[in-house]
Amino acid sequence: MPFLRDPLWNNIRVDGPYLALLDSAPFQRLRYVRQLGLAHLVYPGATHSRFEHALGAYHLARQTVRVLDDAGQLSEVNETARELVVAAALLHDIGHYPFSHALEELGVPHHEQIAGPLITDGPVGEILRAAFGTEAPARVLALIRGSSDSPLQGLISGSIDLDKTDYLKRDAMMCGVAYGEIDVDRLRHALVLLRDPSTGRLGVGLREKGLSALESLLFAKYQMYRNVYWQHAVRSATAMYKRLVEDALASGRLQVDRLVSYTDEGLLHALDAADAPPLLAAIRERRLYKRAAEAPAAELVTRSDMDLEWIAEDRARTRAAEDLLAKRHGLRSGELLLDYPRKERMIGLDLPLLARDGSVRHLNDRGLAGAINLPILAEQLYHSARWLRVFVRGDVRIKVPELLGVLGGA
Repeated sequence: MPFLRDPLWNNIRVDGPYLALLDSAPFQRLRYVRQLGLAHLVYPGATHSRFEHALGAYHLARQTVRVLDDAGQLSEVNETARELVVAAALLHDIGHYPFSHALEELGVPHHEQIAGPLITDGPVGEILRAAFGTEAPARVLALIRGSSDSPLQGLISGSIDLDKTDYLKRDAMMCGVAYGEIDVDRLRHALVLLRDPSTGRLGVGLREKGLSALESLLFAKYQMYRNVYWQHAVRSATAMYKRLVEDALASGRLQVDRLVSYTDEGLLHALDAADAPPLLAAIRERRLYKRAAEAPAAELVTRSDMDLEWIAEDRARTRAAEDLLAKRHGLRSGELLLDYPRKERMIGLDLPLLARDGSVRHLNDRGLAGAINLPILAEQLYHSARWLRVFVRGDVRIKVPELLGVLGGA
């Protein structure tokens, strides 16, 4: 029986159709797509791949399904539905672009949308149909996109999905930071299938005794965003990479529909073969742009006249503002980059909770008596992790009032 050694979860058993899926060409590409994009330029150990992460999510799904079954929770979930959830955990990142989520910030289709043809057609689709039935690819795709009616949907996409559990712990370990501590075993054994009181649908919920373990996951997510994912040098490298690819797409040197076929190094090679732009050399040699100005979102949101969400949404407007600021400070186009990362719900909850008295309540962003005050906490943590930054090539300093004045009129 095949076992793979994993630095986080130790021995992971992969057999049957899961082994065939793992050996397929679309899945093997994930070996060469780094989990954290360019974060290895800041944290040298962060060279782990989407392959490892997907394998870890698969392992957690298999374990969790077994725990739920042992607890008598799966009487209304047939064997095929259980197996498809495990397959979905394995395949959830199969459509990922090179260098993590950076390209999605440019507005290209989300990786979960790109996953469609990779799962329904080709070798992956053939394996799924042969092992689990003709409808299997569509059912797996629905799980990945969060649109399945499976009671186990919450294990793949939701407040406590297994994807988060693996990537937070794995990323922290590989970066060498102590921010990804999650009480995984407690959280897993607190899971239960419940009928949501508001919808009547059966889905993944949590026993009240697992609230502290859930809080450990929420705080780990915040700490990783603040200290790793949105760390200033990581965001500088990401901004440079985004501009590099965006320019290549605009000039026709790259095509959007080809991006998903590349590995990390394959994409850099394609850019190098096309023109070898200066940004590419700067990234490869770790000559990252420096901070010319920065301001925390916590400070910006207090200004009623300052709505800067367009920086994360409107690339044409953002580029125009970048070029205007660059010209003011004697820089050329592309030598000044704006960065204001956004995540819709860094910390959010939406799941049924089984209270100790046997009642079922809905735990969501409005919180729950006796639990953390999530609405206030989530907003405060989000704004403390998120910063508006200007990155430049060279030694330039921009005062925040000047920056905000330009952006306010952009």
